Amino acid sequence: MIAPRTRRWTGAAALALAALCTTTVAHAAAAPTMQQAMDDLVAKDKFPAAVAAVQESDGSTRTYAAGVADLETREEPPANGYVRIGSNTKTFTAVTILQLVGEGKVKLDGPVETYLPGLLRGKGIDGRKITVRQLLQHTSGLPEYTDFLAKGALPYQHTYFQPRDMLDMALKKKAVFAPGTKWLYTNTNYIVAGLLIEKVTGRPAIEEITNRTIKKTGLTDTYFPNVGDEQVRTPHAKGYHRDDPAKPLTDITVFDPSSAWTAGQMISTPSDLNRFFTALIDGKLLKPAQLKQMRTTVDAPQIGPGGGYGLGLSRIKLSCGRTAWGHGGAIPGYYTTNAVTENGRAAAIAVTHLPTTLPARDHVEASLNTALCERS
Repeated sequence: MIAPRTRRWTGAAALALAALCTTTVAHAAAAPTMQQAMDDLVAKDKFPAAVAAVQESDGSTRTYAAGVADLETREEPPANGYVRIGSNTKTFTAVTILQLVGEGKVKLDGPVETYLPGLLRGKGIDGRKITVRQLLQHTSGLPEYTDFLAKGALPYQHTYFQPRDMLDMALKKKAVFAPGTKWLYTNTNYIVAGLLIEKVTGRPAIEEITNRTIKKTGLTDTYFPNVGDEQVRTPHAKGYHRDDPAKPLTDITVFDPSSAWTAGQMISTPSDLNRFFTALIDGKLLKPAQLKQMRTTVDAPQIGPGGGYGLGLSRIKLSCGRTAWGHGGAIPGYYTTNAVTENGRAAAIAVTHLPTTLPARDHVEASLNTALCERS
């Protein structure tokens, strides 16, 4: 979920509760150089590792790394290694649904009830009044399911959750607001979106997202872990976590990501993330009508000044005056921020521990600003 800049966090457990999956904010002052920004994230904010890829409009890419991949061996982190990308998964999920819209199999402004009859029922919750668009844009009013992380992530490190498990958690609560009246980032929306993909196609959401979106983009280092896959492919820097800020960091690289599913389960590399968002904005994944809908935003002030949220896609304003499109994500062990500008410059930055304070998070987001605004 988006963690508003006004939120006060008291530790990693609170962050895990509030930000199983997170979108990006990028408007802080730029650091002098990209490498210095990476070095500062390790030296000043104490992230074990920080890695990044910056892609120019001609497709050339520079990579950066700082810190260590393993706190015990102290080996250097691979600059373009695999990371869990958290809520960037939502963009892949949204693209897949919008492809179905383009094929006439789903109506964007049709009720969820049409595709998942009887599924959404609860206190103020009615699938006959919630549209597919509202799911993808976080204007449905569905409550958040991630309260089960109240005790932190470590107790659930190796727990498998079925999608309906998460939805049932959410449906025990009342609606946050009437559909279409407000905007509130909620992971539950994208669990329902995954179920919708499966109902419409008759195939697993993992398979559809892989075939329709990952393969269509030509990504070779991006994948949706299948059921039971707790590993991160090599090379990678290890991800670390702690639920109690007074305790040492715990290696949480081996982790069952099913608690995030189509809201945040995927794994990629910084360079592949850049390729995906560039291809998306260039119109290579969606028909023009659906891409236009994806880029039609509602105000989302929690993203930052001038921020907006489309259909699984964030619009952010940079300090240099440019507009960028991306998402970003957080999941225990990894935090990513990434976007592509209108002129084709893309950047993706990942750190190997969730930010536990607003300043630390701001510094990660400032590194994205640095990457997208610095002179080549």
